[in-house]
Amino acid sequence: MIASSPRVTVEAARSLLCQRLAEPAPGRIQLLAGPRQVGKTTLLLDFAKQHDREALYAAADGPEAGIPGFWQRLWRRAEEIATAQGRAIVLLDEAHVMPGWSAHLKSEWDRIRRLGLRMHIVATGSSALRLATGSRESLAGRFERITLGHWSASALASTFDLEPHHAAEIFVRQGAYPGAFGLRDDLHRWTAYVRDAILEPAIGRDLLALAAIRKPGLLRQVFGVCAASPARIVSLQKIQGRLQDAGALETIAHYLSLLEEAFLVASLAKHSPKPTRQRASPPKLVALSNALLAAADPRGIPDRSVEGARFGDWVENACLAHAWNAGQNVSYWREEPLEVDAVVDGSWGRFAIEVTTGALDAPDLNGIAEFCRRHRDHEPLVVCEPSEFAVPARLGLKSIDWRDFLCSGPNPAPTRAKRNS
Repeated sequence: MIASSPRVTVEAARSLLCQRLAEPAPGRIQLLAGPRQVGKTTLLLDFAKQHDREALYAAADGPEAGIPGFWQRLWRRAEEIATAQGRAIVLLDEAHVMPGWSAHLKSEWDRIRRLGLRMHIVATGSSALRLATGSRESLAGRFERITLGHWSASALASTFDLEPHHAAEIFVRQGAYPGAFGLRDDLHRWTAYVRDAILEPAIGRDLLALAAIRKPGLLRQVFGVCAASPARIVSLQKIQGRLQDAGALETIAHYLSLLEEAFLVASLAKHSPKPTRQRASPPKLVALSNALLAAADPRGIPDRSVEGARFGDWVENACLAHAWNAGQNVSYWREEPLEVDAVVDGSWGRFAIEVTTGALDAPDLNGIAEFCRRHRDHEPLVVCEPSEFAVPARLGLKSIDWRDFLCSGPNPAPTRAKRNS
């Protein structure tokens, strides 16, 4: 797997870019990676508007990029702006779709440095793998990478003026793609949007454009198995057995890695101090947006009143995806018959997390209690319904409403904690 930079929110990315664009030019190339439809293009267009005369926006996946001479005209125009305005900011959207993009960008960056032009470059891409591979091969020492995660429930609430708990419930049922939000009440249109604007481009263009994809049908089937198994621990052998086409275990593992680099599915490893045991353990499959579950699972969005267990799986998936998208290191722990849904290490702190939406009994928490007995540097946290808080409280365990967890992580703001107490 290609190592990734820590994932940040759109607002954090905006702040970072503002700081770096204020530095003396030419600075390092800023590579902004992230899922489709989370605001990368909007961010570039905002910078283009903000800087107006200095900025030059170009979409590498637009029709004009296919016209001969596009690349040469882009840089000629950028040089003219830098000469006339004293500085230029080149905003190149979806750079990775251009053949040989990294080599071309390296050549231009080196030329800019030689000429002493005051020019900044920001490039975006929806395929972390293609951005990372190209930058590693051609742009070593010339770039800094910022990686966006999917939107959180709190971002949904603040952007669309929603009550936080309501936003969290939407987050579980339909994810948080801002472009799809206005269609949420028309499930047919909403599903078509997610499939056509997000899923198909990610799988059918970002991933299938890679030479490493020799069995595109198998890749789609692997994603289908993941979408049908949210927050489930599934061995590669079991995934293999559910596929219509034959595929070696190494191929399946490789495709799972690619799905993570495309910001679609994370394969969580088992928590272990020994890396070899982590690699040998079956992965826990987490769709990185519940919108992907709603669009890909033929059963549709679960009705909690009649599908309580499946709804619980979706809440757990949403909580684990939220932690992953927030840049935390997320794994799971299991030693039969004991299990912990998530082990989180990162800026939030160190937590062992149990997620449930059903009725709780003390034996249900044996796994988290045992894990924290062995790993005293991790704090236990039960993510559940408020009606069940008394059960973990009797065992001395901290609990939090799953809606608050999706809005604020494991440490909710004091004002919210007071309001919900």
